[in-house]
Amino acid sequence: MQTHRGACPWFQLAPATALSLISVCSFAQSGAPDGQWPNHSGDRGSTKYAALDQIGRENVGDLEIAWRWRTVDTEIAWENRLRPGSFKTAPLMVDGVLYVSTAISQIAAIDAGTGETLWVHDPESYKRGRPANSGFQHRGVAYWTDGTGARIVIATGGRQLVAVNAKTGEPYADFGTDGWVDLGIGLGRVPNEEKIGFNSPPAIVGDTIVVGSIISDGPRTPEMPPGHVRGYDVRTGKMKWIFHTIPLEGELGNDTWFDDSWKYSGNTNVWGPMTVDEELGYVYLPISTPTNDWYGGHRRGDNLFAESIVCLDGETGERVWHFQAVRHGLWDWDFPCPAVLADIMVDGREIKALAQPSKQGFLYVLNRVTGGPVWPIEDRPVPQTGVPGEYTSATQPFPTKPPAFERQGVGIDDLIDFTPELRQEAIEIASRYRLGPLFNPPSLMVEGGTQGSLTLPGAGGGANWPGGAYDPESGIIYIHSNTIPRITGLIKPDPQRSSFRYVRGNPSYIEGPRGLPLLKPPYGRITAIDLNKGEIVWQIAHGDGPRDHPAIKHLNLPPLGAATHRGLTSSGPLVTKTLLFFTQAQRKPDGSMAADGLFLRAFDKANGDVLWERALTQSPNGVPMTYMHEGRQFIVFSTGGGYEGGELLAFALPN
Repeated sequence: MQTHRGACPWFQLAPATALSLISVCSFAQSGAPDGQWPNHSGDRGSTKYAALDQIGRENVGDLEIAWRWRTVDTEIAWENRLRPGSFKTAPLMVDGVLYVSTAISQIAAIDAGTGETLWVHDPESYKRGRPANSGFQHRGVAYWTDGTGARIVIATGGRQLVAVNAKTGEPYADFGTDGWVDLGIGLGRVPNEEKIGFNSPPAIVGDTIVVGSIISDGPRTPEMPPGHVRGYDVRTGKMKWIFHTIPLEGELGNDTWFDDSWKYSGNTNVWGPMTVDEELGYVYLPISTPTNDWYGGHRRGDNLFAESIVCLDGETGERVWHFQAVRHGLWDWDFPCPAVLADIMVDGREIKALAQPSKQGFLYVLNRVTGGPVWPIEDRPVPQTGVPGEYTSATQPFPTKPPAFERQGVGIDDLIDFTPELRQEAIEIASRYRLGPLFNPPSLMVEGGTQGSLTLPGAGGGANWPGGAYDPESGIIYIHSNTIPRITGLIKPDPQRSSFRYVRGNPSYIEGPRGLPLLKPPYGRITAIDLNKGEIVWQIAHGDGPRDHPAIKHLNLPPLGAATHRGLTSSGPLVTKTLLFFTQAQRKPDGSMAADGLFLRAFDKANGDVLWERALTQSPNGVPMTYMHEGRQFIVFSTGGGYEGGELLAFALPN
């Protein structure tokens, strides 16, 4: 059986649309409109940009906390013995009101000037069990209006699709059944509902709500729920269409799932936010890895549409084009964040572009109308597997521009060399593993021998769910990334616990000499990329990192970047007319939060110089946003979580 890759090995445009879309006129992605923030990422093009300038380099040092809003989950969590996770919501702001989701999937409306709670709707999602995979946490809601009425839409952790009145918080009785739609129904298979949930905001295209899903990442069997994407009518909740991320028999890509593995394989879901081109009516899906992340011998073949960007018509759900970035994924390199839409100028040509950050450290820049690459993408040979029953693609796609924004692959030259002693210790540690370039496949853990492969970037490295921020005036996109290798060593599981032939063994993360990272710094970085030229403008280490470690403190090193061997930094970007903002939430090597690694920072957009920073007392978890209200610019983001409850922090200049 041959793998289907279409006329081009990387992407394919649906034939019916190939000619009709070439002449579509340019429509600028200009960020959040009119001082508001109506989408999770500002505008539906996910730019995280606002053309606001009240806060600038000359006064950013005067920022102060204008108000705080404490989450409304705490009492319910205690009464129902729930364990909320991090408070990760990204607020919306429309007409002077903020709209947020909470960790247990409540919706709240908040006065944008004072932080006063206006209303709360509790769909009692928590009564349907602990949400799949990541537990009680949620990233936001969606806003829709037809110019007369307005609705707030949430896909809850408990598999509910709910629409409420934006002014009152009251649900619509005629939406679905009794005001909500059961998202556990309609996938085409009968799933184990406990393994599927929802914690990202839906996308809205016209009058269609587009819903992805989150599916458990630690399966014990190859049989898992599929991550099919569905469209629902925003007024009635009726399902309009379904796109099969694992193609059914007779559909494009079905022959890339060998041995009928499409019948039972799962995941291949869209767990992060999606991006919408409102003029074209398209929604862009960042699709994740199939079951299981590290061993694919039960799903041999290239596995289209896994780890792909897929463009759908929002009204019909029909595929317009697709681009597969990873064939037969074995590295958990799912797309974790929304693509960014940008109208760029390349060699005198106006291009409606899409820029997709990735865990593997590539920024894939495509024509968002056709799916074709803006700069050549080359098929290159990659290392092959030696694991019994496994399959690896002979080649993988490599963008020629822009350059990778993160280090890729591990060799001896990548190991730390702060001192000769540390260098030698690092070499000894690395000798236990299979080193190699990007796409170094997982390998078996052998008693007394190699303990698996080292992958860089690891699953927590490269870009992650906060995504990128794009400045349409300069054409520059800003991305935070982590340099964290991952051990991908496979073992045979206990047959009483798993029916996989192989699963990933422990540990997952590698510790370097004396608790330091194994690799050279920086460990967390911010990269500015010019999308008109496909070039890196600047790159800086973000945060101090472990430079105060006793083994290297005497060296007086510059900032090393705030991530350790498994303490990845979550950094959300925001760009305005005047400044670039990033949060920093650093974890220690043991996974706990580093109290001295929590910041909101403002940077010079031109060179990455830090202009201002504010230490925080709780971890900043959500992507920051900004808006104008009654003549005052605010910057707001979510922090904290757990039993103590999370809160929103709103920064502004003094009145």
